[in-house]
Amino acid sequence: MDNQSRNFIEQIIDKDLEEGRVDHVMTRFPPEPNGYLHIGHAKSILLNYGLAQEYHGLFNLRFDDTNPTKEKSEFVESIEEDVRWLGADFGDRLYFASDYFDRMYEAALKLIRKGKAFVCDLTAEEIRAYRGSLKEPGKDSPYRNRSVEENLKLFQEMKDGKYEDGSKVLRARIDMASPNMNMRDPVIYRIAHISHANTGDKWCIYPMYDFAHPIEDAIEGVTHSICTLEFEDHRPLYDWVVRELEYEQPPRQIEFAKMYLTNIVTGKRYIKKLVEEGIVDGWDDPRLVSISGLRRRGYTPEAIRMFVELSGISKAQSSSEYAMLEYCVREDLKLRRERVMGILHPLKLIIDNYPEGRTEELEVENNLENPELGSRKVPFSRELYIEQEDFMEVPVPKYRRLYPGNEVRLMHAYFVTCTGVDKDENGNVTAVHCTYDPQTRGGNAPDGRKVKGTIHWVDAASAINCEIRLFENIVDEEKGVYDEETGELNLNPNSLQILKNCYVEASLRGAKAPDSFQFVRTGYFCVDSKLSTPDHLVFNRIAALKSSFKLPVS
Repeated sequence: MDNQSRNFIEQIIDKDLEEGRVDHVMTRFPPEPNGYLHIGHAKSILLNYGLAQEYHGLFNLRFDDTNPTKEKSEFVESIEEDVRWLGADFGDRLYFASDYFDRMYEAALKLIRKGKAFVCDLTAEEIRAYRGSLKEPGKDSPYRNRSVEENLKLFQEMKDGKYEDGSKVLRARIDMASPNMNMRDPVIYRIAHISHANTGDKWCIYPMYDFAHPIEDAIEGVTHSICTLEFEDHRPLYDWVVRELEYEQPPRQIEFAKMYLTNIVTGKRYIKKLVEEGIVDGWDDPRLVSISGLRRRGYTPEAIRMFVELSGISKAQSSSEYAMLEYCVREDLKLRRERVMGILHPLKLIIDNYPEGRTEELEVENNLENPELGSRKVPFSRELYIEQEDFMEVPVPKYRRLYPGNEVRLMHAYFVTCTGVDKDENGNVTAVHCTYDPQTRGGNAPDGRKVKGTIHWVDAASAINCEIRLFENIVDEEKGVYDEETGELNLNPNSLQILKNCYVEASLRGAKAPDSFQFVRTGYFCVDSKLSTPDHLVFNRIAALKSSFKLPVS
């Protein structure tokens, strides 16, 4: 493959293999189980897994559970489900940072013995004050020159629970004058008297992420530790840890740009607030771009993989449009899903000259663009439902659908001509009356006459009454995601529209999550996994049929 067509990470790995720095590739996805994953995490998962696949290597899933104050088993379970759903196969390589707590403790002891770590009694505020600034060097802690023996004794006592939270920390002994703030004697262990989901009450000291992460990578044999750009300034500390601990094959950290979506909420703090205040019905609300929310909305792993691929991998920060994500799901579904008829805003249509009590079955292709999906039988009888917008008593110019005296095609069925309407006491149209031409079965007239309008319908006698949910962005795009003065989200009051008493054709009886369909002329819909039951189908609109989005020309 031309080197120019390979992203910068592939070029680095190619060079490492050519020069013999590594003879295989192992990557990992290392989430902290303190929330649900979103579309940005999908990019990291698919990038790391894709690299392992490309180089015939291995991919690990590792939970970075070094902070028990924020972590829950609920998040572990949801993350594992998301990673599997995306198709990232980690085999039996499911790990936890807590699996390595004993080895991390030994690593800390090794640094103390080498004179590279010390126990510090400064408070968190004092440590910040001593650190200095980007313009001023830091000051040495007064505890920096404690002897190895004293540090070993104090660290053992920290482990034994002798000291209160915050009273002591273990710090790396590096360089308080370093231009990189992360290298100014960073904290690598803190005291926290709190039970851990995996280790219980065995530990009351816990390693900091910047110390634990390189050790985890090294223990597992990760060759390339792929992370996002905010860790670029942490790389010298990452390299320092693996070098001072003398790992034979130290992993290499490589940073790439995060995925951002324009006008979309991804921040955990904001999503948590939306969940807690009941504005959304959970982390899997279809209006969110959490992976579980996208799955519930009806997005497919294939669509997300296409989106990640189109977004590209680079060092430069950039944003992708949500419209591109919708484009990807349409591209994935359009040839793989049945095209069925559903009515969102029903209006009764009565064919007066159709025999009462008669029902016929029409043979309908499931997808005109993909004959392999076969066909189905669709019931047709005297009373149907059509969309309200497909009838106008007084048509506007160029209106080609149903109005008094006009003839249209009922999709897959017959030509019908509007003859009149029924109205309620307020003058609202409650039913449309038509006659049909029995010679036009299948939608074509033997005399060759043409009609300008075709409308879809469902058979009233066999139709399934259902609920349909339509979504817009949860934030008001015109105002921007955040209020500049308050920092609060600019919520869109119309982000969820619930339509009751909708109708879909009888072929959808028995549909269940994650089944999805194209409703002709309306959009792509899936069965909701949380609200739908066999007796009450609820459909979420995945995406409308069309968009103004166009792929950029390369």
